[in-house]
Amino acid sequence: MTTEILRDRVSYAAFDEITTRWADNDLYGHVNNVTYYAWFDSSVNRYLIEQGGLDIHNGREIAYVVNSSCDYFSPIAYPERVEAGLRVEKLGNSSVVYNIGIFRQGETEACAVGRFVHVFVDRTTDRPVPIPEGIRNALKKLITEADSASQ
Repeated sequence: MTTEILRDRVSYAAFDEITTRWADNDLYGHVNNVTYYAWFDSSVNRYLIEQGGLDIHNGREIAYVVNSSCDYFSPIAYPERVEAGLRVEKLGNSSVVYNIGIFRQGETEACAVGRFVHVFVDRTTDRPVPIPEGIRNALKKLITEADSASQ
């Protein structure tokens, strides 16, 4: 997927509203880069909990972040409302690659695009396990038409 496509709102299947906080701004007057990673983590996990039934406290399977990155295109500053667009780039047996677009509320072009990789593991052994069925079904909803042919 090209960066241009990933910056377009229509490339995302679900959205999570985020309110920036006063503490998110850094000395340069914009949201600090580490905050974007917290948004990625919160948005992905909220989706897995609410849509896929992920039990973060007692479930046998948990998801570890094994890789993440972000490309920044334009700054965001408090007090702005933003939305995290979610899509699945690749759905494997025990892993999933997400793209997360960070958009100013209502805008069509992302200010930043993240890539976030989860590997599902057994909570006790830390060994990879297949993605649980309920979560897999929720993740399939994040695969856009353009990507469905390659899954």
